[in-house]
Amino acid sequence: MNRSDNLSIGYACITLGVENTQLSACTLKNASEDNIRKIINKNLEALINIIDYNIENEIKLFRISSDIIPFGSHKVNTLNWREEFKDKLLDIGKKIKNSNMRVSMHPGQYTVLNSINDEVVENAVRDLEYHTSFLDALEVDSKNKIILHIGGVYGDKQKASENFIKNYFKLPEKIKKRLIIENDDRNYNVEEVLNISKEISIPVVFDNLHNKLNPSPKKLSEGEWISICKETWKKEDGRQKIHYSQHKNGGTFGAHSDTIFADEFLEFYNSLKDKDIDIMLEVKDKNLSAVKCINITKNKLEIKNLEEEWARYKYFVLSRSQKIYSEIRELLKNKKLPPVREFYSLIDKAIELKVDRGAEINALQHVWGYVNKKCSEAEKRRYQKLFKDFEEGKGKIETLKKHVLKCAKEQEVKYLIDSLYFYL
Repeated sequence: MNRSDNLSIGYACITLGVENTQLSACTLKNASEDNIRKIINKNLEALINIIDYNIENEIKLFRISSDIIPFGSHKVNTLNWREEFKDKLLDIGKKIKNSNMRVSMHPGQYTVLNSINDEVVENAVRDLEYHTSFLDALEVDSKNKIILHIGGVYGDKQKASENFIKNYFKLPEKIKKRLIIENDDRNYNVEEVLNISKEISIPVVFDNLHNKLNPSPKKLSEGEWISICKETWKKEDGRQKIHYSQHKNGGTFGAHSDTIFADEFLEFYNSLKDKDIDIMLEVKDKNLSAVKCINITKNKLEIKNLEEEWARYKYFVLSRSQKIYSEIRELLKNKKLPPVREFYSLIDKAIELKVDRGAEINALQHVWGYVNKKCSEAEKRRYQKLFKDFEEGKGKIETLKKHVLKCAKEQEVKYLIDSLYFYL
């Protein structure tokens, strides 16, 4: 396997299983100046921790949540947050630049530039101004992008496309230099987005799952569409960026899978003729899939990297299957040639399994054994009550996990705190 040094694989917004990376929010009625200020400070601290985690794990592509600044584009937020948090924003930007990380943002479904409602368009422009302002505050260059869908059809797709083009040209230059557009799963297929791109000279992000759900009548392969989209990317835009996801088995239309399954991803990756590309994963388990995909595409991976991964996954695997747990332990005895693909294939197999109450109880008792001796009598009584409820089918395993994790944090048992058992 020939992995390009220029290829980056990343994830969006949320970092699972890493302490102090959760973002906070508030409702409109609680959006006082003081409350917004506190949340911004907490969210920027969380972003620092996320960036540090990404650097440590060689993740060079990350989408920053639009919620980083609460009500960032709403009139209720009157803070001059760029000035007030200038130093912290610049420090985050330096970490990003020094590590050669590339960040992006993706406004939500209500940011519709081609709406037939003028107020909706005004709000969309205000939202794009906010996203641009945040990236500008980090002082990252124009390779760090804002992704946008074309929007609605409104009974006349041609006219709606023209409306997007018209409103795009009205945007300030600082927004236009960051903006890129993406094919979606219902309205605008990749060919239609490329047609709009020709009119306004804007980069196109190819989304593989959206293309499967909303294909162009022109039946080209994914590789062919990716090659065509590459032509829309100029030097100042940075490397071509694509979105990759897998459909959730039995899920609703467009639902992303819980994890990126290694074998399927490798088939896609190996089909890419040009690996000088950035791949943003859109998946429920976020950074976990990013680390997985980075590891399986490396030319060489040290056994210690797999052992570190196993330390985080093992109690989760045990909660699904003792058999797979034993198979992975046996697999990792091969120290000279780390069995990366086989390792992740077994992890994926465990993720796909239906919950087994016996396996859940076995893993739970195993994990509880590491903390119970130092727990208070009250904590032990609560565990026994929650365990009895779960055994009798009246309680949820999540409640038990939450209690055990709380005990692990109080006792500072790091290998348990870092265990994905509590987050998957």
